[in-house]
Amino acid sequence: MKNKELPKAYESKKIEKEIYENWEKSGFFNPDNLPVKKNTKPFSISMPPPNLTGVPHLGTALGITLQDIMIRFHRQKQEKTLWVPGSDHAAIATQSVVEKKLKKQGLNRYDLGR
Repeated sequence: MKNKELPKAYESKKIEKEIYENWEKSGFFNPDNLPVKKNTKPFSISMPPPNLTGVPHLGTALGITLQDIMIRFHRQKQEKTLWVPGSDHAAIATQSVVEKKLKKQGLNRYDLGR
């Protein structure tokens, strides 16, 4: 092993760009490129939307970790898998934040009208 001097600063833009390009070229981002056994049922998980505060916490990490384990397990069994990121389609979290800001101004959502 050669004694190679490390750079003083990590050049993230350069290095991470090269890594990302390699990942894209490999086709691993596309689940259609993965081997799938015939006659297996597809497996999917819908990731729930973020919590009301939007601040990740230990429960967030646990939930995502368990979902990741399950998806990887089914991929190793060569089942077609899909992990769908969730969204707050009803905008409940957004509405809550807006209503709190309005309350500080002495208003509520009905004061705004349509």
